[in-house]
Amino acid sequence: MDTFTDLACGDRAPLVGRARELDRLDALLRRRRAGAGPVAVDVTGEPGIGKTRLLAEFAARARRQGATVLRGRASPGDGDLGIPFQAFADAFADLDHGDRTGSPALAGLAELLEPVPASGPVGAGDGRADGVATGAACADRVRRIAAALGRVPGPGLVLVLDDFHHADPASVALVDHLLRHPLRALVLLVLARRERQTAPGLGSVLARAADSGGLALLALGPLTAEECAEGLAAGLPPGPAREIHAASLGNPLYHRALAYARTRGGEASGTGPVAVLLDELTPLGGPERALVEALAVLDGRATAELLTAVTLPGPVDRPASDEALREVTRRDLVRPDADGRLLVLRHPALAELVRGTLHPWRRTELHRRAADALARTGAPVTERAPHLVRAATVWDPALAADLVEAAERIGAADPARAAHWLAAVLALLPDTPDHRAGRWQLMLRRADALGSAGRVAESRDLLHHLIDACGPEDRGEDSDGDGFHDGFRVGGMGTAELRTSAVLLCAFMERHLGRYPEADALLRAELARTPGPRPDLRTRLVVEWGCRALFAARYADVRPVLAPTLEDARRRRDDAGAAEVLTLAALGEAYLGETAAARAHAAQAAALTDAFTDGRLADQAESLVRLGWTEVFLEEYGTAERHATRGIAMARRAGRPFALSQLLLCSAYVHLLTGRVGAALGLADESLAVARTLGGPELVGFSGALRATVLLHARPLGDPEALAAAEEAAATVGAAEGWWATQARCLLGLSVPLARDPHRVREVLLRAGGDRDLSRLQASLRPGYLELLAGAALATGDLAEAERVARRALAEAEPLGLPVQLAAARRAWGQVLARRGEPAAAAEAFADAARQSALSGATLREAHSLLLAAPWTQAAGDGPLAAAQWRRGRRLAAEGGARMLVDLADRTRPVPAEGGAGGRLAELTPREREISVLVAEGLTNQAVADRLSLSPRTVESHVARVYRKTGVETRAGLASLVVRHGVGGGQSLRG
Repeated sequence: MDTFTDLACGDRAPLVGRARELDRLDALLRRRRAGAGPVAVDVTGEPGIGKTRLLAEFAARARRQGATVLRGRASPGDGDLGIPFQAFADAFADLDHGDRTGSPALAGLAELLEPVPASGPVGAGDGRADGVATGAACADRVRRIAAALGRVPGPGLVLVLDDFHHADPASVALVDHLLRHPLRALVLLVLARRERQTAPGLGSVLARAADSGGLALLALGPLTAEECAEGLAAGLPPGPAREIHAASLGNPLYHRALAYARTRGGEASGTGPVAVLLDELTPLGGPERALVEALAVLDGRATAELLTAVTLPGPVDRPASDEALREVTRRDLVRPDADGRLLVLRHPALAELVRGTLHPWRRTELHRRAADALARTGAPVTERAPHLVRAATVWDPALAADLVEAAERIGAADPARAAHWLAAVLALLPDTPDHRAGRWQLMLRRADALGSAGRVAESRDLLHHLIDACGPEDRGEDSDGDGFHDGFRVGGMGTAELRTSAVLLCAFMERHLGRYPEADALLRAELARTPGPRPDLRTRLVVEWGCRALFAARYADVRPVLAPTLEDARRRRDDAGAAEVLTLAALGEAYLGETAAARAHAAQAAALTDAFTDGRLADQAESLVRLGWTEVFLEEYGTAERHATRGIAMARRAGRPFALSQLLLCSAYVHLLTGRVGAALGLADESLAVARTLGGPELVGFSGALRATVLLHARPLGDPEALAAAEEAAATVGAAEGWWATQARCLLGLSVPLARDPHRVREVLLRAGGDRDLSRLQASLRPGYLELLAGAALATGDLAEAERVARRALAEAEPLGLPVQLAAARRAWGQVLARRGEPAAAAEAFADAARQSALSGATLREAHSLLLAAPWTQAAGDGPLAAAQWRRGRRLAAEGGARMLVDLADRTRPVPAEGGAGGRLAELTPREREISVLVAEGLTNQAVADRLSLSPRTVESHVARVYRKTGVETRAGLASLVVRHGVGGGQSLRG
């Protein structure tokens, strides 16, 4: 909010998010005008948090309410030699001649506050330097000023004193007096200060007053991301706005300065809000300024020894260095960290802003000093690299080797930084033939880092450039292929091997971008080259070609090639290559519905994969993804979860974000099906977050669609959030036709409310599946989607089409041998039977679906099937079995966190027949029946509790359960039910 209306201050910073604080100040002013409340307000907060801006707004409001408002600012003085009462005198300097003429009381106050010529120290009004006399004179002036303030007439005076942490002793003494002897006059004193720079004397004065109730406290905290985005960063895209808020820690001045600096680049140095923020550096002497600049170059954190070494190279003048450190600490520009081992700038963003004001040569020199100082202390290369990369201006083989090593070490945790360091080496590397091999290998490493950082298109472009550079005909080993020159080495890869590696990585990036034809062409061309690639690389090429085909829904194209490739890998004892081929074959066969072959391949792949160490497995991350999803499709949820869990831990450590996203999604799906919806949602959220950093519309869309499916079960029945998420996911994949895109569209069909829009469900499924039989969909998942299609047909009144689709689902599910898919087909058939008026047959179909789901441990599907079975079992005349089905289904749903199914259960609970022994009351426990009888007799919950020696809360819980089980909603309804079953007159229903 920006409510300041003073036209003279139209260029003032906006006031954002301080409505509560303003209301508090307004309330305190109203209380003072009513003769109540504290006489002063203490406004505290970090530098830049908005204290001055808040006080300006409050001053404008108070003026509009008729109060006289005077604003002053305490200035840094020279200790006891400063001007006495300087902050108050500065406030009364606002009085012009007209104000003094119109208000003699205020004019008198202004005269009392004017400096008294004296040769002695502060407070001496009589020229004597004696301490006792000085103190007495100051105390006398304090009493006279306080008395004058007490004579200020209405409508009241508001004294706003900013930066009061700089207050001189006389001003502190006056505030102390006013707090200990509150004025009857309508005066409100508003102080603003920084706590860390507040002298102990002032701090104790304010603390005592707060304890006694004479001082109101108002601490300003950080602003929210939403407040900053709306009020301080209008026009910034959401991503940069979030980044700036995180860097600013919600501090409005730092937020404005960062936004200004980042959007204007070099033009922002020393101007606008940056200049306001850095104004505190202006009074610093040379050594102090150098310390702050050095700490900024050290990213705002350093030991005192390192900071001194960077600030003052060469022999150190220890006393001068210590004095400079004391000064910047006293000014709160530098602070000790929580452990007291490091020195830090008072705000993390200060480092970036200070660096932006440095001349380039100065920055380069400080980074060079930092790198040298860190090297002398034996710091790891990853700690030196940020300074090496900024200090490098000419080619230096040793420096380049350090940066390459640092990039290799940090690549798993921070691939973007690794890519930046490698780019710096490439920029300095001489463009000469003897450096050609080294350049190509650096390009390959950088492309890999760029892809892991989510900059997939950049990675793909760089790889295309590298493939072109390697040349189509050059297949021999270069004489400099080991990458050696001037002591600089980046690897031992020859041109042929490097080109094939570049093709492999490029095809992966093309696939991730959904460019399947391009990936296919690259891989086919490389496989067809003469002489062909090295055998192990050929295996990897075939596997990547197979992945491309699988994701493009064309696995049959590569199926014939896999058997000889597997045989070759086994002959060469290449276990890693064999595992890659086996997982591809397993996933492909599962996709086609050839479950027996898929199981055989998956079992062999698991035997190899389980024997790999984590370090070796890191190079087989994609293989583990394929294995996990194969086991999901084969409904082997326990082994799928085991492999996914191991893979997630490995992918985090090794920096494999593509694999991490898919393994998280695999684990989320397992958790959903096995009835752990809350955990599934957490995994799906993380998977989507990782996918978004990587980009790629199909991966993001599929991740979002599966998350929407989890949301559907986690949220209440009819909640719109899941549908909105599914719509967004389907829109993300656009017109893509790959496996992920098709699944995203199918999962949208699951999220559309069937009863509300069955035509939309049918339309979505037919588009994804290609025809009325959904023949384009994955065979091992097709029965589940046919179940949904049959439900859509029934909802539109087309029983014949629903029966055809359900029969198709049964025919396709039987040969798969997958219990969950067979259960889906049985549920589809059960819906048809129910519509045909065959409750017993429908109940049996749903019950069989529940049994099949339980075989695979698909708890969520079991719960759903039981809840569908219960009403039809009841309609078929078996009330007890219906009640048991309903109870188990609801319990499984509730324990699994499936809120949607719990709501469905509560809406479709079978009501016991009125006839028979006890009717609906027969389902109650003995204690619930006993309480029902007492309620029917007219007893209150308290009376029932007294009768049965229970607590009232326990009785309330029993009554609530009775209402739910019997379907009644009032005590009168329960009494009527008890009477209809012939129970009354105090007769108990126990037994």
